[in-house]
Amino acid sequence: MNPAGRATIDTICEEMITAMTDRLAPMDVSFLYLEEPTTPMHVGGVAVFRPPVGEPFDYDKLVSIIEARISLVPRYRQKIKWVPGHLASPVWVDDNTFDVGFHIRRSALPKPGGDDQLRELVGRLMSRRLDRTRPLWEMYFVEGLSDGRLAVITKSHHAMVDGISSVDISQVLLDVTPEPREVPADDWEPDPEPSPIELVVEAISDFIRQPTEVIDAIRSGVNDAAATGLKLATQVSGLVAYVRTAARPASGTPLNVDIGEQRRFGMARTELDDYKRVRKMHGGTVNDVVLATVSGALRNWLMTRGEPVNGSTVIRAMVPVSVRAPAEQGALGNKVSSYLVDLPVGEEDAVERLRQISAKMKTHKEAGQSVGADALVRLSGFAPPTLHSMGARAASGLSKRLFNVVVTNVPGPQFPLYAGGAPMIEVFPVVPLAKNQAVSIGLTSYNGGVYYGLNADRDAMTDLDALCQLIEESLAELVETVS
Repeated sequence: MNPAGRATIDTICEEMITAMTDRLAPMDVSFLYLEEPTTPMHVGGVAVFRPPVGEPFDYDKLVSIIEARISLVPRYRQKIKWVPGHLASPVWVDDNTFDVGFHIRRSALPKPGGDDQLRELVGRLMSRRLDRTRPLWEMYFVEGLSDGRLAVITKSHHAMVDGISSVDISQVLLDVTPEPREVPADDWEPDPEPSPIELVVEAISDFIRQPTEVIDAIRSGVNDAAATGLKLATQVSGLVAYVRTAARPASGTPLNVDIGEQRRFGMARTELDDYKRVRKMHGGTVNDVVLATVSGALRNWLMTRGEPVNGSTVIRAMVPVSVRAPAEQGALGNKVSSYLVDLPVGEEDAVERLRQISAKMKTHKEAGQSVGADALVRLSGFAPPTLHSMGARAASGLSKRLFNVVVTNVPGPQFPLYAGGAPMIEVFPVVPLAKNQAVSIGLTSYNGGVYYGLNADRDAMTDLDALCQLIEESLAELVETVS
């Protein structure tokens, strides 16, 4: 081919790919391949509001707020488009038929509109996978709660919220005052979707620039989840080596079983001041008191099931911990380490459980024995901007050997937030399950409260409400030790 002809082809290729949107990162593609009916990979939340004074906060108001602010999260108007033949990872493209009304839905609880009805609804909604032909998120405006309360339930796929500086749709909904903040005018027009030929041309161009990544994508496309799982296992080899040398494999517990498609959701409410009082009396950190509370609850839960519990019984938790430096507070994104902590559920004394956990966490931190942020993303589900997606990205079969349960503790603002003038009074995280995980435990502190959200397999955790009650009782047991 003469130089002029080659130049012409290069020019055509450049023109064809100039307007192309960004390609999914290899790890995000892995989440799509690994998603199964029993492990939908979306993170969620349940926010409860009191009615505002003055203009009501209703479904139409919610839609108008999201319509005005969705430009702040442009990914939420994009969908995934696959490359023919899996020649490369798929790309994000604008959804030229985007319909906010499809994503924001209206629901109502049956009477009396209490916690039982709300938990049942959340469990059913979180059981359903998101529609991959559309932007991967949903939001539900829920009416009919007792005392005139309202709820907003959110679901976002991990591929949507991943990224160091990404912002989730629920974050743009909330304001720090009853008066909604001003946002720039939105003049969005969707870019045309690329044709199959354009996708292939770009894949070839990427192959020339980065042949290894494209070959990996082809292998993943051919072998789907099996190849992707192997890739994940390879990427976390350093982490696995650490676990093998620093800790024994996690023992089998009722928390690690084959799970089904249906979910059950539980909630527990506690007060932040109680954790602070226990910490002040006995030392450690608030997070140590949280883990001691969870340990006591799991101990009593095992005993109610008739499981053997002796002095050496432990349950291994994977616990993400923020490592952001003070000077970095307020910046977008999170820097995270995670610890594999053997919770001493065999210890009868609540204070001794706390002391053992505090000592273990201190040793981890001083020795630097933590799962680094990069490895954490690869293994087990941390997807900024929230720690609550821990666990959902576990490589198939690895989570059962490494840990029994995920416990995520996310400090939230200690002042009220509002949506459409309605004050948010509670917020419960929904942490997705990894394979063979019967329950995941997430908690968020907000405006003086600490709110637990337990996402569980419906059949494996028929006694989930009992575990939630035991969390509250376990904290009360620690508070009783404070003079």
